[in-house]
Amino acid sequence: MDQTFTVTGMTCGHCEAAIKRALAQVDPAAQVQIDRSQQRVQVQGSQQPREALAAAIREEGYEVAA
Repeated sequence: MDQTFTVTGMTCGHCEAAIKRALAQVDPAAQVQIDRSQQRVQVQGSQQPREALAAAIREEGYEVAA
């Protein structure tokens, strides 16, 4: 299942790494692609509920709009 989130507050590679780590803790098999310029986080292959993935991103201090 592919899921796309709009995430604000990502400004650097450290932000990307933090989000990838957080999502890997929820679903280690998921593939994560991040486009900072578009404020987009795409999670591919995850079987986790959308809200669980969004919560992991929020716990890192980022806003998830969609």
